[in-house]
Amino acid sequence: MNDVARNEIADRIQSGFQRQGVGGASPNEIRSWKNSLQYMMNVLYDSEIPDQTEVAIEFQIPLTSRRVDFMILGRDNAGHKNLGVIELKQWEGTTTEAVRNKDGIIKTLLGGGIRETTHPSYQAWSYSKLIEDFNTKVEQDDINLCPLAYLHNFDTQYRDRIDNETYKPYTTRAPVFLRQDVGSLSTYLESKIQAHESETSIRDVASAELRPNRKLQDSLGEMLESNDEFTLIDSQKVVFERAVELAEQANTTDTKNVLIVEGGPGTGKTVVAINILAELIQQGLTSQYVSKNRAPREVYKEKLRSGMLVKEIDHLFTGAGSYVSTASNQLPALIADEAHRLNEKSNFFGKGENQIMEIINAAQFSAFFIDEKQRVHINDIGSKQEIKKFADELGAELETLKLEAQFRCSGSDGYISWVDDVLEIRDTANADGFDLEFDVRLYDDPQRMHDEIAQKDAQGTLSRVVAGYCWEWDKEGRDDSSYYDIEIGDYRKSWNRDGGDPWAIDEGSIDEVGCIHTCQGLEFDYAGVIIGPDLKYRNGQIVTDHEGRASTDRSLFGVKKMLREEPEQAGKIIDEVIKNTYRTLLSRGLKGCYIYCCDDQLREYLRDRLANINATTET
Repeated sequence: MNDVARNEIADRIQSGFQRQGVGGASPNEIRSWKNSLQYMMNVLYDSEIPDQTEVAIEFQIPLTSRRVDFMILGRDNAGHKNLGVIELKQWEGTTTEAVRNKDGIIKTLLGGGIRETTHPSYQAWSYSKLIEDFNTKVEQDDINLCPLAYLHNFDTQYRDRIDNETYKPYTTRAPVFLRQDVGSLSTYLESKIQAHESETSIRDVASAELRPNRKLQDSLGEMLESNDEFTLIDSQKVVFERAVELAEQANTTDTKNVLIVEGGPGTGKTVVAINILAELIQQGLTSQYVSKNRAPREVYKEKLRSGMLVKEIDHLFTGAGSYVSTASNQLPALIADEAHRLNEKSNFFGKGENQIMEIINAAQFSAFFIDEKQRVHINDIGSKQEIKKFADELGAELETLKLEAQFRCSGSDGYISWVDDVLEIRDTANADGFDLEFDVRLYDDPQRMHDEIAQKDAQGTLSRVVAGYCWEWDKEGRDDSSYYDIEIGDYRKSWNRDGGDPWAIDEGSIDEVGCIHTCQGLEFDYAGVIIGPDLKYRNGQIVTDHEGRASTDRSLFGVKKMLREEPEQAGKIIDEVIKNTYRTLLSRGLKGCYIYCCDDQLREYLRDRLANINATTET
């Protein structure tokens, strides 16, 4: 409080940043310290909280690059240890609005515009959840986490925009206090902290070992046991046991192990990855599931939660750019799914050197699940060669395993090989046929195809329509399923909605069309695939056309310049990205795939190929 009164608090924090090697603070951060901590001092000024009570500012949260704005530690009248976790915001009510169709999301003024972000109560609660789940000192000393959000500029006349039924799952866990709530916030903190805590310091919490607590371990075990979808069979079980063995070995002997797991579409890569994550957590090894693509993370969180609030396991799933600044071997294990989608630069600001290197560096054990034929973006660098290169550079032992069995497409390896042959990705022995238990059909009318897929979905078989990214995803229609992005004659549909429930399993998704980014790494019973104008058939050959892609799709961004400078290399990349995109889309179905082609010649080519195997064609 004296530092704030003397206008020295920002200087003190900056010197702490320098002393601890955190890096430089941005002007916005410095401004927020000067503003928000003035209001925090006002809350504490006349309170009965003892003067010697410990506080922490910008407390580093385990397993993330995030920091808690303000923490305060003490005891209540009953002698319980309480740690307040406070999220401070300078938001104002006039520029904030509730988002009622998305879990824990709100709109406010950020970066010069009104943008979606996480609700402050969700932020405070999720930060406390991470600390509770992984900090051994918190578990051993039985410290209660007390999260809350304080919006000191937010007038109470706009309370319903921030504190309403939509956000109740989080505001009940982390109450929100506004500008006129100084007295009630002070009273709340006084009820939690009435005596100085002398046995445990915040520094003890900060330096504690990270290990998943027993409650989290038990919860994950129960989730998997109650969900048959996560049962392992055949080579899946072999890979799982070996991965767990390598993780234990690396953490017991303080060595570094890397495992590459190869597997084509439908071999169960993600199911195995989730099982490894859960088992390592149950064994007390702090672990995270990593993927560049958000879609599989969101879907498998939803499937795994087993009645829990999905956000309660949110911190186990993270993006591939999370380890730019992570110290070597800080984490016992990282499980990288869809590793073929990894990039060099780790975020929108171009930070990071290489995501493969960063993951291997951060963990004692890292597993990479990969299918090199699913590279669908010009920036995708994930390959066995790149993983081996960085494993060697970082002194890791490398092992490679393969998932052999094919579970998608009615167990038919032949169908995937047939698709490879049809798309001229590679010559295969399945040019003229595959397992006929798989239902593949060709349609002349996209509406009829969509209707058939919708009928399958209505019968209880999860079915969706997906398409190549060949139609613009207009900004004004991204939250509106009645806004038509895709038009093919009389057929008019909306691209997948932006946010909300995971598109792949949301009930309303059957009336929309998904793209590669919403379905890669996922599967349906039946998949309807619209092959757009980026894939054609000319003069007896499959032809790719990058001009057929929408400008809102960034998967071939920069290829025009490459065509001028390195035309041969650019051509290879265009072929690879477009063909791999359709290979991936055409292999999303467990029981069947229904196809419509925008290019007439391609449709006739497919009709001839399907005629050889007596598959169904529809008019």
